[in-house]
Amino acid sequence: MGLFSDAGFFAAAGALTVPAVILGIKEKPIGMYGLAVTLFFVIMASKAQPISLIYMGLYCVLEYGLVRGMIPAVKRFGRNGYLYWGFILMSLAPLIVYKLTGVAGHSVFGFMGISYMTFKSVQMIIEIYDGLIDSVRPVEFVYFLLFFPCILSGPIDRSRRFHEDYITVRKKQDYLDMVGTGMYKFMLGAVFKFAAGSGVYQAMLWLGMKNTLGSAIIYMYTYGCYLYFDFAGYSLMAVGLSYMYGIKAPDNFNKPFLSTDMKDFWDRWHISLSHWFRDFIFSRLMMRSIKGKWFKSKLTAASFGFIVNMGVMGVWHGLDIHFIMYGLYHGVLLSLTEIYQKKSKFHKKHKKERWYLGVSWFITFNLVMFGFFIFSGRFTQLVGIE
Repeated sequence: MGLFSDAGFFAAAGALTVPAVILGIKEKPIGMYGLAVTLFFVIMASKAQPISLIYMGLYCVLEYGLVRGMIPAVKRFGRNGYLYWGFILMSLAPLIVYKLTGVAGHSVFGFMGISYMTFKSVQMIIEIYDGLIDSVRPVEFVYFLLFFPCILSGPIDRSRRFHEDYITVRKKQDYLDMVGTGMYKFMLGAVFKFAAGSGVYQAMLWLGMKNTLGSAIIYMYTYGCYLYFDFAGYSLMAVGLSYMYGIKAPDNFNKPFLSTDMKDFWDRWHISLSHWFRDFIFSRLMMRSIKGKWFKSKLTAASFGFIVNMGVMGVWHGLDIHFIMYGLYHGVLLSLTEIYQKKSKFHKKHKKERWYLGVSWFITFNLVMFGFFIFSGRFTQLVGIE
């Protein structure tokens, strides 16, 4: 059973969500039932590879041990850098093993959702270290990691936000409002993914696969649009289904193709991922660089931070050259955007004028599409570097 991809999933999800709605209407907790449904879907989606379920179980035990163990460790040793990085690296170890063995040709310790689950675990370790989390419940922790609408490709929730929804029993009308919003998001996501996305994908296959410059340009734009409709559609369905289980998973897209600069784009595209990197890599790197006086100016520090931040994001997608190039490409674009907006008198003078916004949108849109062209791997194939 493929999550959000075949009729069996949608039939099962429809049937199994009915009791959740009944519980919500009766103002009863949904969490334990939601966990049972989550375990059902995880097992069904992984049954073709039973070893992946073993890996997933080991992963949950390992990450719970790390998260739970971080709490007394911080109380005993305080904000110790060796402690911090030791726990972070141990949390990342399964994902690193999976990525590196994949490059070698035989992935080890791979299972559905490992990347997104790792984001959640690392976030908890960091926030325990920061003193924002002081307790972890094993059942809630497993539910948070495995929550089936979001396990495959996000959105990436935050544990403290998830906890508030998990412990909250809403009034009947409030819950019904959530269900209505969830159904709307789910149906809109289905239209995005299965109607718009499929249509653009067919256009890409028909017109964009020839070895000509014109075909490559068509591929670039159709692939970018397909990626948006497919991923945004999945995200909308995931968020919509989450609402029906009483969990307000964060929205992941906000009209990204209306962005007027690259910073604006990354505040609209895959929001839960870009904000995770902003909060847990970029911001912390900036604070450390300023405290350590690594650079003479904050602008240089920000430029460095953008390149490192997006480079890491590229590596997270995969160790293939096109993923790394994609991350560095966006890191350079964000750095140039920051420099231009801080230094350019022309930008400061005209940035709110309609014509300027229109030109900025056009440039941003095409830069974004070329980035997707790199991400697809087609660009590196055409130029012969992959």
